[in-house]
Amino acid sequence: MPLSHIDENANPTMVDVGDKLITRRTATARSLVLLPPAVLEALQDGEIKTKKGPVFHTAIIAGTMGAKKTSELIPFCHPLGLDSCKFKIEVMGNQVQIDCTCALEAKTGVEMEALTGASIAALTIYDMCKALSHDIVIQETRLLTKTGGKSDFQSK
Repeated sequence: MPLSHIDENANPTMVDVGDKLITRRTATARSLVLLPPAVLEALQDGEIKTKKGPVFHTAIIAGTMGAKKTSELIPFCHPLGLDSCKFKIEVMGNQVQIDCTCALEAKTGVEMEALTGASIAALTIYDMCKALSHDIVIQETRLLTKTGGKSDFQSK
């Protein structure tokens, strides 16, 4: 299958979505962050509080800002006005699971926005907790689902 961002002359290019139909598009991405004991000790009532402020609340704000600016960070992403960007952050043992779900009505999908939102939220957790330990690991970021485009996707 040819790459969508390479033209017939092998030059990088933005995909032309002009002929696509506007549909409801959604995507959910997940980032996993492993926390060492020193960071877990700061967890109280489902939140980590540091001198920089509440970590998970700040990660949600940063992740939302990142999702909204995806086209400024990824060269061939179309600028999109998101209708929704929601986060769910859960601590499970020594792992933080960050789910970012983005949605809009558009001619192109929002998986890059969801992936960027989850990634920026994970990086924010690292940044805010690094004074407690540098042994924090951002384990993975992956797409879980996308709907509304040429082909829907559900991870296995």
